[in-house]
Amino acid sequence: MKRLAILLSGRGSNFQAIAANCRSGALAAEIGLVISNRADAAGLEWARSQGLPAVCLPSKGLDRDLYDQQVATEIRKANIDLVCLAGYMRILSAAFVREFAGRILNIHPSLLPAFPGLDAQKQALDYGAKMTGCTVHFVDEGLDSGPVVLQKAVPVLDDDSVGTLSARILAEEHRLYSEAIRIVLDGRYRLEGRRVILSSAS
Repeated sequence: MKRLAILLSGRGSNFQAIAANCRSGALAAEIGLVISNRADAAGLEWARSQGLPAVCLPSKGLDRDLYDQQVATEIRKANIDLVCLAGYMRILSAAFVREFAGRILNIHPSLLPAFPGLDAQKQALDYGAKMTGCTVHFVDEGLDSGPVVLQKAVPVLDDDSVGTLSARILAEEHRLYSEAIRIVLDGRYRLEGRRVILSSAS
């Protein structure tokens, strides 16, 4: 069975959705490792409560390359097939991205390339966008700039706040991320330049 590593910094709601799909068999994978850079991350505590292998590697004050070497060591030891970022509030080093190229996914709460970086939902509201959503993409050395695997559009309502818009986007994230993981683990895609071409074969 394919093994996933989850990197998180906070509550890890996308991680919990992935874990639920692994348990139910909807996703033919297992959580082989959970790593948080914050000891107080709720997602780390939840992983431990579920009996999942969870490691805290505090990042504060550490050089990015040195820290990412520690993370990479844990991933190698756990024989991980795919690394999934789930609210991981760190920019990965170039060396880490190169080592696991094509094996790191991230989910972002906008229709990239629109509104990259932090506070994407607020960015969409401030801009006056009528449509936003979420994107699962491969991670490259840029900020939210890797090839797009899947996207889901979410309309911006006239009375939306950051909270209401974020909640509707998050509900779609929970579905979309596992679908993208399934596609990547099954090899049902090919890369043509920046384009991820999906295959219907299972």
